[in-house]
Amino acid sequence: MGDMAAPTDPTAPALTVGFDLDMTLIDSRPGIRATYLELTARTGVPVDADLAVTRLGPPLEQEIREWFPEERVVEASELYRQLYPQYAVASSPAMPGARDALRAVHAAGGRTLVVTAKYEPSAKLHLDHLGLDVDILVGSLWAEAKGEALRAHGATVYVGDHTGDVRGARAAGALSVAVASGPCGAAELRAAGADVVLDDLTAFPGWLARYVAEDAASA
Repeated sequence: MGDMAAPTDPTAPALTVGFDLDMTLIDSRPGIRATYLELTARTGVPVDADLAVTRLGPPLEQEIREWFPEERVVEASELYRQLYPQYAVASSPAMPGARDALRAVHAAGGRTLVVTAKYEPSAKLHLDHLGLDVDILVGSLWAEAKGEALRAHGATVYVGDHTGDVRGARAAGALSVAVASGPCGAAELRAAGADVVLDDLTAFPGWLARYVAEDAASA
């Protein structure tokens, strides 16, 4: 991918690793499903919650438009976000390997950053509930727009499960590490331009150790 972009954060450590949230660090499917079911109960508009949770990644409004007319998208999205803390947070577990992945970054002297399309207050509720040790959180960014936050905070690696996350990493000049734990399979992630594809985050600490060692050897 060429030279990594220089960080705009002068305080950034040599290693800042960004992570996506949904289906990368947390399995939000149970909570999102429950929230959509309650949204249906409150509005009378049938949402296929089982289908909706198979395509997590893009902003909420994109999914809401699949079920609600355009003139109700803002209203339905606002109601969903109001319901979310009660119905989504407690039922959404951490993904396998999530805690170890964050610990590995810190053990290497690095900083952790979450950049997600999720509404930032909702994302913070998940991180706090699960006790996930994240240094910086930026919400409401999707695909290439994620690159703005990654660049601003000096991230040189971005880990995500969606082709939109690959695009975000590339927009920032960061190494794209993709995990095939979400809606996009390994072949699709590679085709989108991911530099590294892992089955899930359980493989991340081992990969990071090799990456840090190779970086030190080439310095």
